[in-house]
Amino acid sequence: MVAIPKPVIGAGLLAVLAAAAWANWPETGGEKWLGYVEAETIYIAAPVSGRLAARPVERGTSVAAGAPLFALDPETTDADAARAAAQVAAASAQAADLADPRQRAPELAASRAAAAGAAARLTRASNDFDRIAALAGKGFASRAQLDAARAARDAAGADLAATRAQVAAGEMAAGRAAQQQAARAEIAGAAASLRAQRQRQREIAPVAPEAGVIEQTFYNPGEWVPANAPVVAVLPDARRKLRFYVPEARIAALKPGDAIRYGCDGCGAGASARISFIAPRAEYTPPVIYSENARAKLVFLVEAMLPATARPLPPGLPVEVTPP
Repeated sequence: MVAIPKPVIGAGLLAVLAAAAWANWPETGGEKWLGYVEAETIYIAAPVSGRLAARPVERGTSVAAGAPLFALDPETTDADAARAAAQVAAASAQAADLADPRQRAPELAASRAAAAGAAARLTRASNDFDRIAALAGKGFASRAQLDAARAARDAAGADLAATRAQVAAGEMAAGRAAQQQAARAEIAGAAASLRAQRQRQREIAPVAPEAGVIEQTFYNPGEWVPANAPVVAVLPDARRKLRFYVPEARIAALKPGDAIRYGCDGCGAGASARISFIAPRAEYTPPVIYSENARAKLVFLVEAMLPATARPLPPGLPVEVTPP
């Protein structure tokens, strides 16, 4: 066996110690909190099943707010909306008929003419009675003539009252108050059904709720889509955030609304965001950000919303956050 000189052993030990010191030497750039970019995906679906008639968007394309995303076959919903509109029209016509006078305009005109004739006969009978009463007071008319004139006057008055009552009855609404109230309720119900069907027409042809990127498409035109099954997934530009982990010794100094600065590969180190959420419980450093120095530390999850930009950061991108 060959003996190794002691000076050689000492030099090797020094080299190992130097390497260990270099590996554990603190970074000169200061403390960094590790994290990544996260996004809130919106899954767009229709509440009813149907054949996918159109899907003008593709995976990876950008869409503006309000841009059409897909459309199911509208034949059934269009038919339901047309039926609801017809029910509204029928209920409105029935309510209008119940609110109209019992008699038509020509019939009312005849009743009013009869009332005018009865009024004229009453006037003549009243004048005849007054004249005969004056003659009877002077002895020139008999009591029988006076009674006949009085009876004629009273009969003319009763005839006038009857014709006026007929006019009033003809001017009354055709339906009673309860019938008219029921007709109005039927109109309200039919109108609510029509609004629901029109909402369904919009729901089977949704638009993008926000500007973003189509993350995934799940069905192609011509395929049958079950109710409530997502057809496309939208990744909104304005719903991207940083998720990073703060050591438990530093979490008390942070609060929602605080500004932080972060850096990542390709985005520089001068960007900023504001803290929107701080986890109420501590956890061990997640595997996604394991490092030699942080793997055994207790940390708190913190989220910071990113401002909407023309070039939003992709989800999953690692970031380094500079403490405030």
